[in-house]
Amino acid sequence: MRDGGRALISVSDDGVGMTADELRLAVERHATSKLPDDDLSAIATLGFRGEALPSIGAVARMTIASRARGDADAWSLSVEGGVVRDCMPAAPADGTRVDVRDLFYATPARLKFLKSVRAETEAVTDVVERLAMARPAVGFNLTVDGRARLRVAPAGTMLAGSMSDGARTDRLGAVLGRDFADNMVPVTAARSGVTLSGAAGLPTLHRATARAQYLFVNGRPVRDKLLVGAVRAAYADFLARDRHPMVALFVALPADWVDVNVHPAKTEVRFQDPGLIRGLIVSALKHALAGAGHRASTTVGVAALGAAAAGPAGAWQPRHTNTMPAGLREAAVQFQAPLGPPAARVEPPGAAADDTETAVEAMRRYPLGAARAQVHGTYIVAQSETGLVIVDQHAAHERIVYERMKAALAGDGVKRQGLLVPAVVELDEAAADRLLSRADDLADLGLEVEAFGPGAVAVRAVPALLGETDVAGLVRDLADDLADMGGTDRLSERLMAVCATMACHGSVRAGRRLSVDEMNALLRQMEATPGSGQCNHGRPTWVELSRSDLERLFGRR
Repeated sequence: MRDGGRALISVSDDGVGMTADELRLAVERHATSKLPDDDLSAIATLGFRGEALPSIGAVARMTIASRARGDADAWSLSVEGGVVRDCMPAAPADGTRVDVRDLFYATPARLKFLKSVRAETEAVTDVVERLAMARPAVGFNLTVDGRARLRVAPAGTMLAGSMSDGARTDRLGAVLGRDFADNMVPVTAARSGVTLSGAAGLPTLHRATARAQYLFVNGRPVRDKLLVGAVRAAYADFLARDRHPMVALFVALPADWVDVNVHPAKTEVRFQDPGLIRGLIVSALKHALAGAGHRASTTVGVAALGAAAAGPAGAWQPRHTNTMPAGLREAAVQFQAPLGPPAARVEPPGAAADDTETAVEAMRRYPLGAARAQVHGTYIVAQSETGLVIVDQHAAHERIVYERMKAALAGDGVKRQGLLVPAVVELDEAAADRLLSRADDLADLGLEVEAFGPGAVAVRAVPALLGETDVAGLVRDLADDLADMGGTDRLSERLMAVCATMACHGSVRAGRRLSVDEMNALLRQMEATPGSGQCNHGRPTWVELSRSDLERLFGRR
């Protein structure tokens, strides 16, 4: 491709090719329709009306050269401004090559509506990348202005119409880059004849836009609002609203269960049972993210070194973040009590209580290591067998409390602690009305509020797991959150937003001094809590630097 496609777009393959008669047929309108028996409910190809080549030939100078497999002769056909030339002999070459020059030369009014060269190049690159992800068994090469933009070799072969998970993972890593390959979790699920596969990035690997979300339905790249909404719902507990995860998801279902002919660009689809598709995606993504345990993106460590190093970062490759061993995951307590004096001493298996050094050495075998120090009353420094771990104590404990509240809400309910003297909180009348209108929802979370005159509420009980907390600050923040949520009637969304605010107020605050036992208790809780690699707002809770990273930082290697 040259000049963003204006000067030249050239597409070639090594397929079965075409004969001279087939070349003539290819540039006739509607002559190459791919609909079996004219059935619009069984569209299995990316296009089906047979209009692409005739339409391109009507506005540009197009040449098609092809040789049918097994034939000795090759043929070429030219179309300029809609005028079809005679077939001519061509140099033998496998497959077919289509060259399009001087795009829209025959319709100058359309030419001025093209975007900049850079924007058009990015659009073409995005299309080719999506096709490459959808077809791992096919190799793709994209060259822009003489420079290779994308080059991926075939990854495996198609078996019974499906692609092996390993081949698909290799292709996703080749297209989306090392960061995604190192920080993704596999996604697989099936329900009622619908299957879902692909990969989801860890919540700490996020972007400012949703452009890094690649969604496919029966091998067709789509940008469907239902699928995008399902991805957002699955990551709602992990990311701020202005951040977007990286995912590549493939939905497979019978062709007559989905309508792909609802948009001219074929990028939007309609499902026969949208609730089934949405539920499958949300549950599968949540299950995959929960299985990631306390993992955080390796890009967090890269960013930390890049900020600290005197020289430019990026000349080295980050190591994989350790995952929790299966035995430890099963043995760990899922949700421990919140931190608070006096904290129970956490002893690793096989360590004597009076042998401090032995206990520390044993605790290094845990994924997050053994606590060594607290810095600025905010960050825990731990030593693992392979390097150094730095933990944001408030962000980490906020996630732990939040997950405990969710578990309690799904079980017997959040236990509440009655206040000996009700706390009276003064608000403006609108804020007080918002809180009182949601009093039943707040009661489910252990917070009892009632009216106390105009513009004030009385708090009679708080969630027991929050411990000592700023009741007035909590109530004011909840009132603001309810205002931001507007008039939404989705109970689950309201409750989760309230849970997140409560967890923030009930977690260990920055600036609080912790003992070594308390720090180690927090590390063990993180290892046993799903999603503890990031707080409720998508920020990382911990950073890991390997010994080799530290040596590079100080120029020792």
